[in-house]
Amino acid sequence: MKNNNSADNVTRSSPVDTAEQSAINEALKQIGTNQKFKSTARPTSKKTWLWVYLVSTLSFFIVYQWLQHGSIAYIGSYLSLLIKFSLAGLLVSIILALGEFITRYLVRSMSDAASRFNLNRLIRLVAGFAITITLVSVFFVEWTTVLVSLGVLSIIFGLALQSSLNNLFAWFYILLRQPYRVGDRIRINDATGDVIDVGYLDTTLWEFGGQYLSTDHPSGRVIKFPNSMVLNTTVYNYSWPLFPYIWNEIRMYIAYGSDLDFVADTMREVALQEIGGDMARQVAVYRKLLASTPVDELEVNEEPVVLFRTHENTWIEVIVRYLAHPKKSGPLKTRILKRGLKQLNEQPDRVMFPRGDSR
Repeated sequence: MKNNNSADNVTRSSPVDTAEQSAINEALKQIGTNQKFKSTARPTSKKTWLWVYLVSTLSFFIVYQWLQHGSIAYIGSYLSLLIKFSLAGLLVSIILALGEFITRYLVRSMSDAASRFNLNRLIRLVAGFAITITLVSVFFVEWTTVLVSLGVLSIIFGLALQSSLNNLFAWFYILLRQPYRVGDRIRINDATGDVIDVGYLDTTLWEFGGQYLSTDHPSGRVIKFPNSMVLNTTVYNYSWPLFPYIWNEIRMYIAYGSDLDFVADTMREVALQEIGGDMARQVAVYRKLLASTPVDELEVNEEPVVLFRTHENTWIEVIVRYLAHPKKSGPLKTRILKRGLKQLNEQPDRVMFPRGDSR
């Protein structure tokens, strides 16, 4: 979801007291993001951390060389331990500096926000794993023994943390296959919402619709589900990058004596005015996609379509079908319906609605 800087935006717009700041930080923690709300208008520069890691690397290198070659016999039995501490600090600082450099100068240059998010998560995971291996190898055993120990520990932890490991493997699947990304609108099982965080173990959605709403408006609830669900559950993604649109419909009822041609022309024109030229351009993309599949013969219209069906209650059902962005379908449907009904009601002799209608 495109709200990585939402906390800073709030900060710049209005002052927030300490209690509100704590509440916001707690909410950000619950949805699984590392973003911190800051009450100051000047955000901390990312360059600061890179310089900290570089200075730390240089400092530990100097200390390590001094311990190795300096005249420090008075340290005695603590010399070996201090050398290990300095070496560990040097290697950890190098790992952190390298991760910060990649994040700042390579990842941040990418234009796609979802890809930046995934790569940042992957860099943190790799850095954490590398730091763990480094510390274990420096303080405890040699590399060969470390590898053997890791093999034994992996079996133990694999049995004890099977569910968590499944979620972690599913995170790699999400990263590589991309059934959804941060910012996508998806449905999985009974959960529907916008993806705001894809963690190592679970995914967080900002729900829209839900049991208390009949529209696609955000419900205000946050949904979390384990990543392993994507391995055995169908995921409906409404934000496919190549075609981030869905077909939407408006339904209404009119009498058999209504002027069907007038109704069709009016609703088609209203829908076309609201949609503009976007639909034709997206349908062209969609046709190219269909051309490479076995269903390329499917008829896809470039403009809104009006269909009529008979209804069991002696009325005719009018269906207006058009393309819409999934996150804007609700307001678009409202605008089309309001303008369409206004124009139809201006011709009561040509359009007759069921009793109890807005007419």
